[in-house]
Amino acid sequence: MKFDDLGLNPELLKAVQSLGFSELTPIQKAAIPKIMDGKTDLIGLAQTGTGKTAAFGLPMLHLMDIKPPVPQGLVICPTRELCLQITGDLIRYACFLENIRIAAVYGGAGMAEQIRKIRQGTHIIVATPGRLLDLMNRGIIPLDHIRFVVLDEADEMLSMGFYEDINEILKRLPESRRTWLFSATMPDSAARIAQDYMRNPVKVTMGRRNTGAENIRHTCYVIREKDRYAALKRLIDFEPGIYGLIFCRTREETRTVAEKLVRDGYNAEALHGDLSQEQRNHVMRKYRERNLQLLVATDVAARGIDVENISHVIHFNLPDEADRYTHRSGRTARAGKSGLSLMLVNTREAPRIQELERRTGVRFEIGKIPQGPEICEKQLLAMIEKMKAARVNHNEIAPYLPSAYQALAGFSKEDLIERFVSGEFNRFLTYYRDAEDLNARRTPATKPEKSARRMPARDVKKFFINIGRLDNINEGTIVRWVCEETGIRSDKIGQIDIRREFSFFDVEIGVAQKVVKALKHARLDGRAVDIRPAETAGPRPTGKERRSKRRD
Repeated sequence: MKFDDLGLNPELLKAVQSLGFSELTPIQKAAIPKIMDGKTDLIGLAQTGTGKTAAFGLPMLHLMDIKPPVPQGLVICPTRELCLQITGDLIRYACFLENIRIAAVYGGAGMAEQIRKIRQGTHIIVATPGRLLDLMNRGIIPLDHIRFVVLDEADEMLSMGFYEDINEILKRLPESRRTWLFSATMPDSAARIAQDYMRNPVKVTMGRRNTGAENIRHTCYVIREKDRYAALKRLIDFEPGIYGLIFCRTREETRTVAEKLVRDGYNAEALHGDLSQEQRNHVMRKYRERNLQLLVATDVAARGIDVENISHVIHFNLPDEADRYTHRSGRTARAGKSGLSLMLVNTREAPRIQELERRTGVRFEIGKIPQGPEICEKQLLAMIEKMKAARVNHNEIAPYLPSAYQALAGFSKEDLIERFVSGEFNRFLTYYRDAEDLNARRTPATKPEKSARRMPARDVKKFFINIGRLDNINEGTIVRWVCEETGIRSDKIGQIDIRREFSFFDVEIGVAQKVVKALKHARLDGRAVDIRPAETAGPRPTGKERRSKRRD
């Protein structure tokens, strides 16, 4: 099916053709014919990057009544990044429609300009939930003429805590409006929204429910915790042309990993919630223009990112939820292209891979972290290919060649190749000269999770720390923290017991003093940690006292 077969306005077809679109993507082919009449609710399950904006944007623009400049279409999305992206796409689709007005409404920017655009008249509003509800409460946005509402990346919005906002917004909209919900996965909260606010919706699903794109290759690498960053560098070095997105668990870890990469000579920057909108825009502009090779991000900061041709998604940490993996990996392999999703797990986390496979429907290959010689060969060949592809301007370079020939006259072809290779390649040869094997011996299929066993009580020392489930930590967090701060191997850590506001962990008695000394003034994700032998841990502060201390 082609766009010509949809019955779109000639102006929209002209815009589509000018953008180079001809064949419909699967979600467009499934959704557009069903909602072109403007009388049908729709649930569309498909990954980001599959053409969902056109799937709802073209029918909405086709159905717009241009004459009254009042809000008739409402697109709600999770982040300001996605809000601006959808707005830009709709403007491009509508470039040949006269007098169509589209406004973006999102937090983190001045409200006055957004209010001015709405009051001047607009047909479609693209908004984030918080700012939209704020403007609705102020009476800025007239709702009487809303005919179509889109919930884009609904699962993302709901996982970000916007369930109550979405409920409040939908309750206030005219009952006659049509609702189109698009999502990569369908959690229970999204199903409740559909049940409460949609009327006999048509459902279209691209692939199996709650699964990722089929053209992504998923690989898991089992490493020792202390080798996590070194393993990351090897994965990057093994792919000289990588254009990647690296996911970390926390803002602090995102900053740390990005700073280490920059210090080690990589073209990388961090994207996290502490950045201002201006800083975020600057980083994303560099990344989209490919002036940045590696973007290190948290799950929250990366929501709404839609960048073409990302070759690799690297999971520096295992995500806490299966849906998070689906969204992370879905940043690559967009628009029918292929991509790689690479996961680093330590030996404790490895058994969770089978559960992740079950919940997401993907299958992980168990990969091997590349060895030094493999990386050196890959880098060398890439460097040679780059040299072979270099454009030579014979006329401009000709005046300089006699001097170059004279300076190099004493060298044979073999000497020149050796010196060329050495000049550009020595840092890899030096770094990987005595590189050890970073692959852990255990694999998810053959070994049980270590935390399931106990070390003999006489061989361990139990420690208390004043951080628990309220601080959003898990066993992997504690293992990473202890290994990174102390330098001990993860197999020296025994049972971990995470409580609501504090936790206990065991270490082998032989490394107990090292743990005490190294962690005395250590911080976890920027927070001071009180660590002490378990037998000396006294009564804990109440929840009220603890929250008060945090505010201080």
